[in-house]
Amino acid sequence: MDPIINPFSPGAGSPPPELVGREDILTSANVLIKRLERGFPVQSVILTGLRGVGKTVLLGEVRRMAAQTKVIPIHIEATEERSLSALLVAPLKKTLFELDRQRGAKEKVKRSLMALRNFIGTVKVEMGDFGLEIEPQHGIADSGDLAFDLGELLATVAEAAQEKQQGVLLILDEIQYLGEKDLDALIMAMHRMQQDSLPMALFAAGLPFLPGLTGNVKSYAERLIHFQTVGALSAEDSAKAIREPFAEAKVELTDEAAACIHAKTQGYPYFLQAWGYQLWNAVDASPIFAEAVEAVTPKVLQRLDESFFRVRMERMTNAEKEFVFAMAEVPGPTPKVSEIAARLHINMSSLGPRRSALIKKGMIYSPSHGTLAFSVPLFGDYLNRHRAQRLTS
Repeated sequence: MDPIINPFSPGAGSPPPELVGREDILTSANVLIKRLERGFPVQSVILTGLRGVGKTVLLGEVRRMAAQTKVIPIHIEATEERSLSALLVAPLKKTLFELDRQRGAKEKVKRSLMALRNFIGTVKVEMGDFGLEIEPQHGIADSGDLAFDLGELLATVAEAAQEKQQGVLLILDEIQYLGEKDLDALIMAMHRMQQDSLPMALFAAGLPFLPGLTGNVKSYAERLIHFQTVGALSAEDSAKAIREPFAEAKVELTDEAAACIHAKTQGYPYFLQAWGYQLWNAVDASPIFAEAVEAVTPKVLQRLDESFFRVRMERMTNAEKEFVFAMAEVPGPTPKVSEIAARLHINMSSLGPRRSALIKKGMIYSPSHGTLAFSVPLFGDYLNRHRAQRLTS
């Protein structure tokens, strides 16, 4: 089939041709946005799930939904290298400048710009020319206490939006990369939004260990934040995600082919896109049988190995690679730390630094006490295919 019009797009955050199996999440997101639009305080949401389940795609959809209303979406992605303050300053400045250009009272917008200027100086974020002449006013978001100052800054932004009869939705991807102080400050700020009935909320996404991490930071986090798990798609939804784009081109996918794809992808949307993309380029007749799926599988795996998986291996030290290879050797999806230590012939206490580093890098997590799992689906299969490269830098 014509590769130029291939509807499948296996890329990080690329919207699939059919967004299926996420209706409950999008419905609750719509309620949250509509309540913010009416000025009501709402409970913040954090989506949790493994890599490749489509969390980034969902955040993009939520951003588009908010942009069609009077709710202002502020979309950022956390990284290991940048602080939350550095990530927030530029989009908050842009939001306030847009509010400042609107008709109506502007005092609360200007107060928020003062708070932002003070905050920039306090947290020492490089911003260049601020771009607006404002008389300095001490005592707003300049105490030097990040948790207090961030809450005060975001409260002034929410008040400025409220004055214009608008709401604000902070959309934050990869939230697990925030440091403990940043996460603490963000949770406290969202708590203040609810306490003061301000129209600002957080809609974020991250890896499965987030509920425990936020609970450790603030004991009330689980009451303040609604955690929604994003899992793999069912066999029925997987088939729909693959079938419907082919059906648009009047090509039928047999039940056997759909079942074969689901088995190979385990229902993870990113991998569905990868198999769908190669299958589209390879077939030239309808219907599509399981044999066609098997025929494109080596190419799919080669592409995944060269990009999706290898880029994660390149972030690891040799010691960390040894750890994950040993982890992949243990049968079952959640090997015990003791079993990994036994395969490496070292005591469990020696694994601590490597384990912590891999969790921080978002490669593994602990689903229960004493056990580990990969945060990247099918990563164990990749490691077992490339065992000879275990010490490659």
